[in-house]
Amino acid sequence: MKYKHRNFIKNSAIAFGTPHLNSLYSNYDEFEDDDCGLLKNVCDIHVHASPDTKGRAVDEIDFALDAKNAGYRAVMYKSNAWSCHDRAFLVRCAVSEFECFGSLCMNTCVGDKVNVRAAELAVETAGNFCKCIWMPTIDSVYQNESEGRKGVGIPVLSMDGVVLPEVVRVMEICAKADIIFATGHSSPHESLIMAKKAKEIGVSKFVVTHANSLIWKLSEDKIKELIDLGAFIEFSYLPCLWGSGTKLPEFDRMPEPEFISFVKINPERSFVSTDLGQVGMPNPISGMRNCIELMLNSGVSKHDVDMLVRENPAKLLGLVRAFRARESGKVSVNHSEILPTVRCQ
Repeated sequence: MKYKHRNFIKNSAIAFGTPHLNSLYSNYDEFEDDDCGLLKNVCDIHVHASPDTKGRAVDEIDFALDAKNAGYRAVMYKSNAWSCHDRAFLVRCAVSEFECFGSLCMNTCVGDKVNVRAAELAVETAGNFCKCIWMPTIDSVYQNESEGRKGVGIPVLSMDGVVLPEVVRVMEICAKADIIFATGHSSPHESLIMAKKAKEIGVSKFVVTHANSLIWKLSEDKIKELIDLGAFIEFSYLPCLWGSGTKLPEFDRMPEPEFISFVKINPERSFVSTDLGQVGMPNPISGMRNCIELMLNSGVSKHDVDMLVRENPAKLLGLVRAFRARESGKVSVNHSEILPTVRCQ
């Protein structure tokens, strides 16, 4: 079956000599579960939404409702500048029978270094909806140095390359709570050092953030090394969407074949997120639909697509305790092991 892959052209609009992306800028009323079931049980665990300190194309409640209507199983929000795990409780009050989660980024909003107390409070917040603690993102040392700001940012390693005590403590908190510890905008080298420490501590949900994107892009050998250390690898679809003719023209668009080469490396230990929600960029639901169509039409098996957008992100969210039955080489989900939706009381 050939899936309808959006070709980024709408009304024959061409911007700056490249195909325009208007075909992905869909209206909310289009987000109904389609006959192909492409979006059924999808879990997107990297979405930006309002309220935030930056303008966002979607808000947390409306997007959760749209995602539910589209067939999603779950969404996890990310804010670089503030917490969103607490608001997940309220989103669930507004949108019933849907798995909504939040996360916490260790940026300057919680201090000038990785804040252990903030992590402790995040996992203690009512509902236990904080499912990820990210190391510094926009305030990371690596991003600041890459943008020409030396000596600025929140570190994760000491001057001699050792994982800082506060980072180790957050790893321990994540391990105990069984939630994601994500590398954020750390450098490839920093991510590798942290992966080694996480394995030593026993972090079961160590995630390397958008390993196919910009200054964080990893080689296939490095990805395999991180996987051998127990890491899950996140691949973001956003780099396939930005570039000339979009609202994020400063970044070079990733060719689709390159994206496909990344997701094929090891689907068993990877997942795909959209990283969407920016004003003027495609709605995350349109982006996810297009991404799934692209993968299926590019030779990624349905089994592997399921791993990338359903099973692995659901596992990282703690929605399924035991995923895979290897009898006869088939994949199955034990539905008795799927955790119940926590409702607003």
